Amino acid sequence: MQPLTSVVVPTIGRPSLRTLLQALAAGTQPVPGPVVVVDDRRDGPDLASELADVGLEDLRVVRSGGGGPARARNIGWRHTSTPWVSFLDDDVVPDPDWSAALVGDLERAPAPVAGIQGRVRVPLPDDRRPTDWERGTAGLATATWITADMSYRRDALAAVGGFDERFPRAFREDADLGLRVTASRGSIVMGERRITHPVRPADDWASLRQQAGNADDFLMRALHGSDWRERARAPRGRRGRHATVASAAGLAVGALATGHRRTASAAAAAWLAGTAELAWARIAPGPRDRDEVRRMLLTSAAIPLAATWHSLGGAWRHRHAPPWRGLPDLVLFDRDGTLVHDVPYNGDPELVAPVAGSAAALDRLRVLGVRVGLVTNQSGVATGRLDVEQVHRVNDRVADLLGPFDVVRFCPHGPDDGCTCRKPAPGMVKDACAALGVEPERCVLVGDIGSDVEAAAAAGARGLLVPTGATRAEEVRTADRVAPGLAEAVDRILAGRW
Repeated sequence: MQPLTSVVVPTIGRPSLRTLLQALAAGTQPVPGPVVVVDDRRDGPDLASELADVGLEDLRVVRSGGGGPARARNIGWRHTSTPWVSFLDDDVVPDPDWSAALVGDLERAPAPVAGIQGRVRVPLPDDRRPTDWERGTAGLATATWITADMSYRRDALAAVGGFDERFPRAFREDADLGLRVTASRGSIVMGERRITHPVRPADDWASLRQQAGNADDFLMRALHGSDWRERARAPRGRRGRHATVASAAGLAVGALATGHRRTASAAAAAWLAGTAELAWARIAPGPRDRDEVRRMLLTSAAIPLAATWHSLGGAWRHRHAPPWRGLPDLVLFDRDGTLVHDVPYNGDPELVAPVAGSAAALDRLRVLGVRVGLVTNQSGVATGRLDVEQVHRVNDRVADLLGPFDVVRFCPHGPDDGCTCRKPAPGMVKDACAALGVEPERCVLVGDIGSDVEAAAAAGARGLLVPTGATRAEEVRTADRVAPGLAEAVDRILAGRW
């Protein structure tokens, strides 16, 4: 029986990852599916060997190359096939009954529910007031749609293209996904399972670095409109005040440089007042010890400037941001002339010769978790030049040379047989999508002639033409998407231009 859910954990190699995995292994019920750890470091030792002793029955490790948490989560869920995908952060600790409660959450979910959020507790000190950093972390307990513990139906993730990888940090990418899922795929509800999210240690400048997230707010605005905060239930923060204080600081410097001392003095006083107000707002609820006061004074002087700088950069950079498409869930390839050199009516596996770069192109998709397939017309079966067993042997040889395919379909009919599978008919494309549970609009078919592109369009998929000597000039002119080679075709797909 297929597992109910996979568990995806992006990580940058924190020691807390082992604690998380050991908690999952020691739970009252086994994890209801594979645990996929996505190593988001650019390099480093092999995590699979380091984690082999944590006690999980099905633990898989994949690398994402350091692309950030959104990309790591996408790679993780694309390497799964379960109907649900559950995300955990690498610094949380699930309750002992987390797996059992997760199964209950998912099994009780009616069809209109596309996502289920876990409950988060953040332990704060009992013997003193929490620091500014601790209070910020405590906000995770009431945050909406955070992926510290979140489950989504896999088909909902695929339909919206997963996480938007233009969000480079663990901030707003969860709210963006939640808004897209609830707009088109169903509701997100609160489940019963629980995790603990400890407060991570932080240095003096952690709150200053967090201001980079202001740029992400402008991507949210470009994608979801000015009311996105209300719909995502996200607090407004102090960006307006920060801009006022930063403007006062800039005016003070400019007026002083041009000899307008009175203006400079007034602007400097406004900046000092704004800084003092921010510092006190952060100091007053905290422990007010010497280290905390020092941190608040230093960072409060810089936060308005940093917040405004990142806001301006985000407003400019994301002013024309298009909707996120993400990667397709499936890329189908024509065989002869596209992946391997065309040998008419070939029934001999020894004659299979890959097109230069075809293996590398396929591997670029596979490593990101994008499924790949083969769809090929083989009319030689209908005319007696081939038999079905020969087609299978040649297809097996293609897979031996180029790597495994998630789905393979061929049409044995001739052009006058009136079948629905021979390209440009859509049958093979639709059947391949159905076999993997992929919506055709999330599928791309790469081929070298017009019938490949036409089959994709007829099935509701996207066609991408890679011309060869067999491609007619008219086919190139009429194709919506053309790439000069397989490498460039994959470049287009990975860039979202499919």
